[in-house]
Amino acid sequence: MKQRHHFILALLLPIQVALVSIVAKFPQLIETYYSNGIYPFISKLERYALGWLPFSLGDLLYSILVIGLIRWIYFRIKTRFKKPKHWMLEGLAALSILYFCFHAFWGLNYYRLPLHQSLEIDHQYSQEELVNFTKQLAQRANELHLNLVENDTVKVDFQFKNSEIRKIAVEGYHNIEHEYPELTYQGRSIKPSLFSIPLTYMGFNGYLNPLTGEAQVNNQIPKFKLPSTTSHEMGHQIGFAKENEANFMACLTTMNHPNPYFKYVGYTFALKYCLGEVNQTDPCEAQNIIGMLNLGIIKNYREVNKFWEQHENPLEPFFKIFYGGYLKANNQPQGIESYNYVVALLVNYFEGEHQL
Repeated sequence: MKQRHHFILALLLPIQVALVSIVAKFPQLIETYYSNGIYPFISKLERYALGWLPFSLGDLLYSILVIGLIRWIYFRIKTRFKKPKHWMLEGLAALSILYFCFHAFWGLNYYRLPLHQSLEIDHQYSQEELVNFTKQLAQRANELHLNLVENDTVKVDFQFKNSEIRKIAVEGYHNIEHEYPELTYQGRSIKPSLFSIPLTYMGFNGYLNPLTGEAQVNNQIPKFKLPSTTSHEMGHQIGFAKENEANFMACLTTMNHPNPYFKYVGYTFALKYCLGEVNQTDPCEAQNIIGMLNLGIIKNYREVNKFWEQHENPLEPFFKIFYGGYLKANNQPQGIESYNYVVALLVNYFEGEHQL
């Protein structure tokens, strides 16, 4: 009977893959019936059910899965891979269940409409628009910086506890839900990752557990990065699976945040992406804009760069390659480089009725 169940589950795996491939060709249907239909109920239920836990249940599940995998491999080696039909069916059955849960609980959001379509934002811009917008960001970042420090040479220090930052981040989503009701965030479920130290050496700020809907934040990163990282993971929670779109959510909610520290983080976060894009097309202009910045802002950027430099290791590039492959497999053909799409969304969002 057990083998029969394994056979059925294993048989369902290629069927699921085929169905997801077919459904992915109809983003409007996914947007309507999953991302704005079923998924909000699933994600809200998960956040209310698990948000009260002071630890990440998702991280514990990951630990159990890894230990179970190691144990499974150990017994396969111990028995010299006898009865291959049995253990292959067993492995495929487990993979089939994980594949189903991943897509049912969150993963189908990878195939929804692009964010510029769902929020009705243009995604084309000229070089002149990009440069002008980046200069405006730099000027506004300078103003926000001077509101928080004594002079322009001092970097902004965040006196908040990490737990306070995770709580305050929710206000950014509350502040824009009147304009975009689909971005409403209810039921906070943001946790410090139990794997913050290994996550640091892998080169990641945080992640969403697609099975539990919990947002995990790397508790080791500089506090200057925590508001944008937290808001980014919350963007994943409300259904924006693509990294570039979650980055835009982080910019949008922090730049519109009532807290001046979060607003400063938002503008400098958006500025970094726009400067990177200007540098690709006009390095001299990018250097001119950098020259406009207060030295204290540069120091905040350097603080983050120094943190990652201190944790560089030979394995980090392999983790980035693996993650880039994961992104490409989930409808992000540019992999990690697809993050630059956030610039197009920013330029066009603030081009119209919204002002910096």
